[in-house]
Amino acid sequence: MTVTGKTVELAVEEALSRLAVSRDQVTITVLEEPKKGFLGWIGARDASVEVTLLPTPLEEVEGFLREVLDAMGLPTVQLVVKQQSDYVLVNFVGDELGILIGRRGQTLDALQYLTSIVANKAPGTYIRFILDAEGYRKRREESLLRLADQVAQKVLRLKKSITLEPMNPMERKVVHTRIQEQKELTTKSEGEEPFRKVVVSWKKTM
Repeated sequence: MTVTGKTVELAVEEALSRLAVSRDQVTITVLEEPKKGFLGWIGARDASVEVTLLPTPLEEVEGFLREVLDAMGLPTVQLVVKQQSDYVLVNFVGDELGILIGRRGQTLDALQYLTSIVANKAPGTYIRFILDAEGYRKRREESLLRLADQVAQKVLRLKKSITLEPMNPMERKVVHTRIQEQKELTTKSEGEEPFRKVVVSWKKTM
């Protein structure tokens, strides 16, 4: 949007008012400085500014993920975005999604991490994004719940601690929550990301 005004600041304020946005949501380019005319009016010129809306975090994310999909040779995969109560869900829909998921969701987790960086690079409100691929997260959660039940029974039987494979924070939370339903067991996380693991122990051995 190009707007003129007696001063640069007045032109900017007019543009912000028309767009109903704040200054941090736009880029401002001064096209012309104001000029006083001869005798106060002959040859006088108002200031002219160009004000452009910055992309929203969601637009940034969609653009970033579209570029990733194209680079991976998946241009037909679609993005379905849904605003949830405390996060934004981005679901990939299409064929050949295994390459997006990766081994035990590692590629999907990496994309989710990068998406968070892209969306929250500017200071302000933090937006949490969760990436999914046609229900993979739910299937993985169900698998983790089965694993947690199996490990819980094994620890109760053997009366000794068991350390699980490395998991991301969301997956560890699923396991912690499930196993802590067993009053005789306790859990903790050990190690550094991305190799942090859940350790399941029998309380009487501690």
